Amino acid sequence: MSNPEEPVLVVKNLRKQFGSGCTNCLDLKEESLEGNYCPVCQTVYACRDISLELYPGEILGVVGESGSGKSTLMRCLYFDEAVTAGQGYIKDYKDGQKNIFTETSQQKRYIRNHVLGMVYQNPYQGLRMGFSSIGNIAEKLIAAGNRNVGYMTDRAAGLLEKVNIPIYRMLEAPGKFSGGMQQRVQIAKALSNNPPILFLDEVTTGLDLSVQAAVLDLIKIIQRELAISMLVVSHDLSVIRMLSERTIVMLGGKIIEQGLTDQILEDPQHPYTQQLVQSLL
Repeated sequence: MSNPEEPVLVVKNLRKQFGSGCTNCLDLKEESLEGNYCPVCQTVYACRDISLELYPGEILGVVGESGSGKSTLMRCLYFDEAVTAGQGYIKDYKDGQKNIFTETSQQKRYIRNHVLGMVYQNPYQGLRMGFSSIGNIAEKLIAAGNRNVGYMTDRAAGLLEKVNIPIYRMLEAPGKFSGGMQQRVQIAKALSNNPPILFLDEVTTGLDLSVQAAVLDLIKIIQRELAISMLVVSHDLSVIRMLSERTIVMLGGKIIEQGLTDQILEDPQHPYTQQLVQSLL
């Protein structure tokens, strides 16, 4: 990592709940609240006071079981979900002085199109399957204000080549591609405007092991070449181990452990983290 004193992303006390809550769950520490779910009013506290920092050139991993809140965290950071409360600051947006969660919808679109890139678990969320691969990247470039057709074509072709999409298939729609190829097109699209921060949400889930390995290798190559900061979410600790320098462990909407990935693997403190590590053995 370079210049660790200045994080590119700072998140403070991010909260996201689905439901209005009730007297039974106003205090999230009550014993009556099992995990992050209220059995009385069915409110789900998906993210509970999440704070984190992402540094320049770092890959930060977030690991947890289904329902732990990790993907909700990612959707909140990319404005796919509105936060209930919390603060977020991005170094490359207004010098990191403006809470991105309180910005207007227009400014949030600007951040999505210029500062952030996202690769979803389901390629259908990130790609237009009826567009060509080049067309998908052009869409992202147009959203950022580009209008030069020649530039957009060259930029798209260069990115698709970088993620190992054959030249002769660049005009094909991703709907005709395998899952691994669709994820590579998503990665190319996410990188189209040179964002300083890239989010990757369960990008290898559902892929064959050999395809998973190829996608993970590609992610490492891109990070090394572009020095881009990445936040990687996965339920699979082996994926996090391969990619990340630091790891956050989530359970029940909360961060229960965090630290250097090697440290967590060698000496996990929380019982849930210990179970995760045991599953790798």
